Amino acid sequence: MNTNLPQEQVIHLRDYYRVIKKHKAIVLTFAFITIALGLLLTLAQTPKYAANVNILIERNYDTDVTGEGYIPRDPHFYGTQFAIIQSRNVVRRMVEELKLDTRYRHYFFKPESTSLLQPIKDWLKDFITLLIPQEDPDEVKASATDTIELSAITDAQIIIDMILGDLTAKPIPNTKIVVIEYTHEHPAMAQLIVNNIAKAYMDEILEIKMHASSYAIEWMTSKAKEEKKKLAASENLLQQYSRDHDLVTVENKMAIVPQKLSEFSRQLSTAEADMQQLNEVYLQIKNAGDDLEAIESIPAVTANKTLQALRDAILKAEQHIGELSEKYGYKHPMMIKAVSERDGLLVEKRNEIKRIERSTKNDYKLARSKAINLQGLLDQTKQELLNIKERFIQYDILKREVDTNRILYDALIGRIKQQSASEQTQAVNIWVVKNADLPKSPSSQRKKYMLLALSLGIFGGVGIAFLIEYLDNTIKSASDLARRIGFPILGIVASPKKDQDINTIVKEDSKSLISESYRSIRSQVLLSSAEHPPKTILVCSVSPKEGKTTTAANFARTLAQTGKSVLIIDCDLRKPRLHTLFKIPNQVGLSTFLTGSDTEVSILPLADEPMHIIPSGPIPPNPSELLTSNQMHKLLAAMKARYDFVIIDSPPVLSVTDSQILSKMADGTLLIVRYGQTTWEQLQHGTKLFTDVQATMLGVVLNGVEEKGGDTGYYYQGYYAYYGDDAKRKS
Repeated sequence: MNTNLPQEQVIHLRDYYRVIKKHKAIVLTFAFITIALGLLLTLAQTPKYAANVNILIERNYDTDVTGEGYIPRDPHFYGTQFAIIQSRNVVRRMVEELKLDTRYRHYFFKPESTSLLQPIKDWLKDFITLLIPQEDPDEVKASATDTIELSAITDAQIIIDMILGDLTAKPIPNTKIVVIEYTHEHPAMAQLIVNNIAKAYMDEILEIKMHASSYAIEWMTSKAKEEKKKLAASENLLQQYSRDHDLVTVENKMAIVPQKLSEFSRQLSTAEADMQQLNEVYLQIKNAGDDLEAIESIPAVTANKTLQALRDAILKAEQHIGELSEKYGYKHPMMIKAVSERDGLLVEKRNEIKRIERSTKNDYKLARSKAINLQGLLDQTKQELLNIKERFIQYDILKREVDTNRILYDALIGRIKQQSASEQTQAVNIWVVKNADLPKSPSSQRKKYMLLALSLGIFGGVGIAFLIEYLDNTIKSASDLARRIGFPILGIVASPKKDQDINTIVKEDSKSLISESYRSIRSQVLLSSAEHPPKTILVCSVSPKEGKTTTAANFARTLAQTGKSVLIIDCDLRKPRLHTLFKIPNQVGLSTFLTGSDTEVSILPLADEPMHIIPSGPIPPNPSELLTSNQMHKLLAAMKARYDFVIIDSPPVLSVTDSQILSKMADGTLLIVRYGQTTWEQLQHGTKLFTDVQATMLGVVLNGVEEKGGDTGYYYQGYYAYYGDDAKRKS
């Protein structure tokens, strides 16, 4: 079961037509009042004459006398011009030029009229005053001391406001021509004002240009003076800095020092390489100690030319001794001489090695000293270069400031000259294409006002109708009910006509539409179960006055017309009404039986109808306790076995819990809702109460449907027509 409110649905045009037709009285009334008020206001207005002048407006692209610069497209240009035309400054200029507040004052200020429409105007004025809340005079008086005193409004200001209200400016499509229109009660005054508005507009544009140029020149002149002072101050500061730091000499050094730095760096690298090489040789000699042969094998020592010559000489001496030894003995003078010469060479060799050792050590120390000296010179040169650069960094800062000030000053001087040259040129070109002619007939404002009143009346009335329909949250459609509630719609019962009694219509007029509706409900209930129809049927409503007692009575009559035995039990022990409807006594009944006052329940037959009824009896203080008793269960079981159908009339489900109690005892529950009265929230809450107790819901009956009530009413229109024709045939 779905008890939620409706989902989104497609709205057809006939739904809109139904809403408008339903509330046609409101629509017509609102439209009539609005149109009548619009007509009265239109007739109350004095006819006005419209005069217009055509002017050509275009931008002047030759304002830049230098021929330089690009003027971009301005999409707001014409909108700005329209606003200037309708500005207070332009109108004030025209009013002062024509002296409208003195010479033509009588055209704007009139004595109070005593026309027939004056009472209507006064009534409308009072009505508007009631709608708009007014300030408390005491509060206004109290706050007057805290505000600035305002000057009195002059006649010229009033006339300006009056002219602005009737002055318009609009373009002719696809042209640069603008139409300025003004309406006034006197055609000559309309012509005079609109022609002078065009002239005042041209004067205003020229004054705007002159004022803007003068202000710009004045501002730039004062700014140029400031920049000139800044330029002079920055130049003096630069000159003083150059003098204090001798930047002329420093500038010469700036070109030499980097070269010295590069040369010292190169020499230092060479000296360090030589020192490293000599250091390696010196360490090898030092490690060799007194081993002359080891020292001699060192490559740097071996490469010594003097040592090489001594080795060659010793080799030759050894060879000569070898040759002499073959001829002579060791004591031969020649052998002694040769050996003596060889020994001398060996001594020289030893001395040369010692000399090379001392020379290598001295060369290493000299190379090291040279590298240290070059490193000092390099560091000194670097520091000198850093000092020079620091001076030039500050110098560049001061020079940039001088250059910037000079550029700004030169630009301002150039702009002043350019602005002075173009001061007399106009930024907007304006020509009067057509002067205003004297209007011959009033303008068509009345037609516009009447069309506006007609549109407002019709659409406003329709809007009110839809607003009322939107705020109405009651059930107004059988199709909506079927879609939203989730239960079967067993039948739709129309509202009775003035000459019909709904309580006895099934008995007295069986061919009526309402009687047929109850028979349709009977058929739906009998067919609601596949095996056998429900025998005990609870008839309940959501809230009071929805027709549940009438439905129970007429539904019982339709069952009795089939030849079945039917019993009606009035279980509404709080506000019983069945005894009144059937005109039977109610001194004893269900309440007296359930309380034990009667041992047998009072079952009354109806004299002219084949049915029986158990009235409610006197109203007890505890209806819910009585209905939940074993006596009630036994009674329903006995009546169910005795009669074919037992119809139970119960209180509304939202009022008390009696209906929920009885729904558990009955075979099925019939829920009654009323068209245009039961709300969707009430229906949702009521069905939830039955669902909570797991009652068997047979369906819902929509009661009290109007003959033309929405989609339900369309059905009944045809049904009424059918039965109306049948009644005519019988007559």
